[in-house]
Amino acid sequence: VKRKTRIVEDPFDLYAESGNLASYQGMTLSQFNARDNKIQVGATQELYVGEVMGEVDESSMRRIQIRETIKSHLEKESRLYNRGIKVLSLFFIDEVAKYKQYDAQNDPHNGEYAQIFENEYESQVRQFLQTQEPSSYYRYLESHLDGNAVHAGYFSVDKVKKSDKTVFVDYKSASEKKSNSSNDKDAYDLIMKDKERLLSFEEPVRFLFSHSALKEGWDNPNVFQICTLKQSSAETRKRQEIGRGMRLAVDQDGVRQDLEHLGNEVHEINKLTVIANESYDQFARGLQAELKELLADRPVKVDVALFENKVIENEAGEKIRITKEQAESIQYDLISLGYIDKKGQLTANYFTDKENNQLNLSDTLPGFEKQVVEVLESIYQPGKYEIENANNTTVQFSEEVNKENIARKEFLSLWNQINRKTAYQVTFDDTELIEQSVAYINEKLVVSQPVYNITQASADQMTKEGLKLDVGENARSQEYIENSQIATQYDLLGEVADHTGLTRKVVAEILSKIKVDKFEKFKQNPEEFILKVSKLINEQKAAQIIKHIQYNILEDEYDLDLFYDNAETAKLSDDHLLESTKGIYNFVKVDSDIERKFKESLEQYEDVRVYVKLPGKFKISTPLGDYNPDWAIAFREGSVKHIYFVAETKGSMSSLQLKQSEKGKIDCARVHFKALVKAGLISDQYIYGVVSSYEELLGLVK
Repeated sequence: VKRKTRIVEDPFDLYAESGNLASYQGMTLSQFNARDNKIQVGATQELYVGEVMGEVDESSMRRIQIRETIKSHLEKESRLYNRGIKVLSLFFIDEVAKYKQYDAQNDPHNGEYAQIFENEYESQVRQFLQTQEPSSYYRYLESHLDGNAVHAGYFSVDKVKKSDKTVFVDYKSASEKKSNSSNDKDAYDLIMKDKERLLSFEEPVRFLFSHSALKEGWDNPNVFQICTLKQSSAETRKRQEIGRGMRLAVDQDGVRQDLEHLGNEVHEINKLTVIANESYDQFARGLQAELKELLADRPVKVDVALFENKVIENEAGEKIRITKEQAESIQYDLISLGYIDKKGQLTANYFTDKENNQLNLSDTLPGFEKQVVEVLESIYQPGKYEIENANNTTVQFSEEVNKENIARKEFLSLWNQINRKTAYQVTFDDTELIEQSVAYINEKLVVSQPVYNITQASADQMTKEGLKLDVGENARSQEYIENSQIATQYDLLGEVADHTGLTRKVVAEILSKIKVDKFEKFKQNPEEFILKVSKLINEQKAAQIIKHIQYNILEDEYDLDLFYDNAETAKLSDDHLLESTKGIYNFVKVDSDIERKFKESLEQYEDVRVYVKLPGKFKISTPLGDYNPDWAIAFREGSVKHIYFVAETKGSMSSLQLKQSEKGKIDCARVHFKALVKAGLISDQYIYGVVSSYEELLGLVK
């Protein structure tokens, strides 16, 4: 199940729009109320802005996010502690009560997130210490084991009358934001005013909780982790939140950890980690799209126009506008130094000298050497961030028909034998299907516990699809949910009947006869139980089908227009798109290394006269879904026994390696072609088979 965003109108039937997911049965959205910020769900329920309905075990996901933030924090802290850099982590939450709650006397106690944090912090620190050798950081961590001492919150507050106590409250209006702009005095002063104390190792607080993106202008350079414990947020708010971590860190002496100070380490040291929920996915894509646009607009080469009329200012405050003569002189010097080539592209010499601090630009524009380098750095460098290539031509297969090959008599003879359509019929034995399905489910059914997948990736470089996410080794982990509470009611018989095409009565007989421990799996994970039981029944159904299926020849047939009506497209730069000389198309799209090698052999061997990777519209109907064979091949007459061959290329026909449904379709195809042979439409010069290589194909046709 994937989460999707929709623009909806009243009424909106979630059940129908989700493809009849049982979780949404009876959920029609209506009565959109912008005044009270609510919508009606179904007949009676109301959902307000910021609320969530139907999230399975949200607290488990939040616990995992908090845990992953702490893990990331400790890993980062262990590397930066000896550099004198204090690491901070920032949590954004959707309501104060999740962090701090109050009793009748307005005395505070931990909310859900604060309690989870303290438990997880103490657990993770103890685990982390077991992996560390004694060191100054080890001793620092050992002295900060108390989870209660290392976190603080920044929220709006309300003064309690007849008392000097303050309590945290949610922001509710612009006027409240202005009148209640601070929380309890200590936390406010620490987070908002006393940055030096917050960034000192003497101060134990390293984890901050906030309801919003903090006050405008709040700028703490050492936020290395941002965790979003919220369902969703406006894009502007997300930008503010992310922005809290987009700063160059400082050490204990206030030294900025910039390029000049760190050199090539600057990006690694100043890396921001966002522990995000799903709502950030679209936001991240938007940022990537903007970045691609900005990069694409950059100048693409170093020429006179790059410098002419550019106003630059040096450290001494001198400002000049570069004239055309100066721009020509700069270009000449750069060529002489070997820093740009004939095409105006920066060379390896430039980057080598720059990295070694040996750029020789003192005579180019004296006093403005640094500014000249800044202009050069504005050039779009394809190796540094790859943008979609405007020349990435798309191949439309319908326009790539090889007129000579499609007119060959060998191909026309092949085509006229295989182009007839068929219809199938199957007679079923319910008793046999029930017995086989029960035994198969008892043997094969495995239903997993619900699990959260945690993936860590870094956005290292730009590719044509967007930012390239580098998922390193051991960067994935899983977290199982114990005793997950599932409130949705399922029509178990109806769901399985829909998936299998059987009657509810037959499904009921199968499920009532399987082992009790197998049926108990339904409680553990209903969605997966329904899908897997349906799949296993369908596999047994497929076995029955093969035994009892019959194909009847229809008058209808595929004509040659099928090849000219092929809507498939592919990019020329696609590694899976190969040029062809013997094919019906000038290009062949292969889906695997087996297909690649097979296609190359078809091109190389002289006995192959013509071949085609059959278009997707060439289908054989089966009870398991339409089947599209891979290849049709015509050999030179006299070279082999079976001149015409329809082939399916697979690594193995072993039932262990081939999906049962796929194997079933192939077996149905065999019956289809046998029916054509029996009807006299295909001669004994024809054969259908499954092969893994050209050599295996030759063994069959000879």
